[in-house]
Amino acid sequence: MEPLVSHTGLVVPLDRDNIDTDAIMPKQFMKSIARTGFGPYLFDEWRYKDAGYFGKPAHERTPEPDFVLNQPRYDGASVLLARRNFGCGSSREHAPWALHQFGFRVLIAQSFADIFFNNCCKNGLLPIQLDTATIARLMEAVKGSPGYRLRVDLITQTVCAPNDERWTFEIAPAAKKLLLEGLDETGATLGHADAIRAFEAAHLARSPWL
Repeated sequence: MEPLVSHTGLVVPLDRDNIDTDAIMPKQFMKSIARTGFGPYLFDEWRYKDAGYFGKPAHERTPEPDFVLNQPRYDGASVLLARRNFGCGSSREHAPWALHQFGFRVLIAQSFADIFFNNCCKNGLLPIQLDTATIARLMEAVKGSPGYRLRVDLITQTVCAPNDERWTFEIAPAAKKLLLEGLDETGATLGHADAIRAFEAAHLARSPWL
């Protein structure tokens, strides 16, 4: 994965509470055994009027023009702004995969479901929790200012608005390290490969019957 140290991106407002993982990545698109190819189906049942299936070309679909991600002013958005309890529902890891593969790197909300929050950190997405009043102000600013962008610095754990207003956020040190280094838990473990091999050799020497 690509490390995330800082990020500046166009913000798209998804002004809803309780957005669950089935809305983020509907179950009918979870048939692939690969970890790629899910981006085109992000929020599929909200983005399109017709029913889709994995592999159906976008040009054969009928977009829902009122859905925010279909509005030209938000083309290329990489920061998603939502309300309360984002990522609730099932623990499917396909949800953060789809968000990342669609082009998002940062998610900002009032709160996140715990499992979803942790899955994001392990898959190159930075979830940021800000208080209710700040989320409300950001929603208003984004909707009222085409091209609204936020700058996020993970090292200092700050979000900076165009007017230089700043907010700080919390993130666990372990999750922060994964994002800064662009690693998942497997990659982080492999960083200790020499120590693991040394332990295995010593353990086998002590217990050759194993």
